[in-house]
Amino acid sequence: MSDKKLPKGWKIVISSEIMDIRDGTHDTPKYVTENGIPLITSKNLKGNDIDFTKISFISEEDHFEISKRSKVENGDILFAMIGTIGNPAIIKGDANFSIKNVGLFKKNEAKILPEFFVNFLRSSFFGKQLSERKLLKGTTQRFIPLGNLRKIEIPLPPLETQQAIVSKIEELFSELDKGIEDLKTAQQQLKTYRQSVLKWAFEGKLTNENVKDGELPKGWELVKTIDVIKIINNGYTPKSQFLSQDSGEIPFIKVYNLNFNGTLNFKKNPTYIPKANHEKDLKRSICIPGDVLINIVGPPLGKVSIVTDQFPEWNINQAIVMFRPNENVISKYIAYYMQNTFTTNWLEGTSKATAGQWNVKVSTCREIPFPYCSVKEQHQIVQEIESRLSVADKMEESIAQSLLQAESLRQSILKKAFEGKLT
Repeated sequence: MSDKKLPKGWKIVISSEIMDIRDGTHDTPKYVTENGIPLITSKNLKGNDIDFTKISFISEEDHFEISKRSKVENGDILFAMIGTIGNPAIIKGDANFSIKNVGLFKKNEAKILPEFFVNFLRSSFFGKQLSERKLLKGTTQRFIPLGNLRKIEIPLPPLETQQAIVSKIEELFSELDKGIEDLKTAQQQLKTYRQSVLKWAFEGKLTNENVKDGELPKGWELVKTIDVIKIINNGYTPKSQFLSQDSGEIPFIKVYNLNFNGTLNFKKNPTYIPKANHEKDLKRSICIPGDVLINIVGPPLGKVSIVTDQFPEWNINQAIVMFRPNENVISKYIAYYMQNTFTTNWLEGTSKATAGQWNVKVSTCREIPFPYCSVKEQHQIVQEIESRLSVADKMEESIAQSLLQAESLRQSILKKAFEGKLT
């Protein structure tokens, strides 16, 4: 960056020239189980704020030792140094906590306003500097050394100009945030509508008139899944030496390959097993195109995918249950029913929770209450669902695109700000 490209009165400064920059402990202090002093790590910096909901605690003694080097105070700026780099946050109010793997920019309002500097750190202007000047280190996990935090180049105007820029950014961001809030509200409304459509579908209200609440249409009956879906099995995970990545004989589906909308994503870390294992040890969990898969280990539950015809045969691990369609029931009817909030809630309610994890038995999956109607009406129901959800899908795509554009606009505002073109 060159001073020549900046407005009159601006200059390029190095962060360490105008601020005292520290970092927190990199050691693991002796943790206190329930009480003590909060220890803020890089993971606690989220959404440009400090998240105190999931924190560890340290003793007063550890806090005292850490504070000798990196005492945090109101108005200082925190910066995640490892993992998701950045997420800068200004400390507001009580600062009775310590930091670990977090950069600490001590406030110096005589030189640079905290709000001005934080907006700079949030900008792609700064992000570009990280990559071009190779300030980040590490391969498996990226981090920025303290020494490199002290080398940041900052386009710095006079304090009066800084304040004017901060005020203009806040004004523009306020308008932008209101638009984003409206878009996210619409997103949530579409999710609610989607679940309403599924609820109406399996109450028979999409294909029958005058259906009373709490009653099924004439000709329908509430059965157990095993009554109409004869093959309901879970998988099994073979020993690691039988698993191969990216290529192999038989595709092996894991929970991360399942989506919440009925589609399958086998492009994500594709795993394979030998055909011999598939046909012998894992014979009971052989899957074919059209089978419906759900995850039985969570949270979250509710992942549902229909097996595609990309391969003639597949297999699944122990955290997935397969439902095979037959002459009684079609794939999409099963899949949409499994996406229904009622079904997910029922599975959660009957699951066994251990150490914060839900585990659903395959025997439970054979007992799921299932609204059964003729195959002809199942096709009609699927058609009615898809005609409604296709409209919702298009609206969701439009909203997602608008949110991306909003983020681009945010970065455009910040870019102009630090080029001196905003005021």
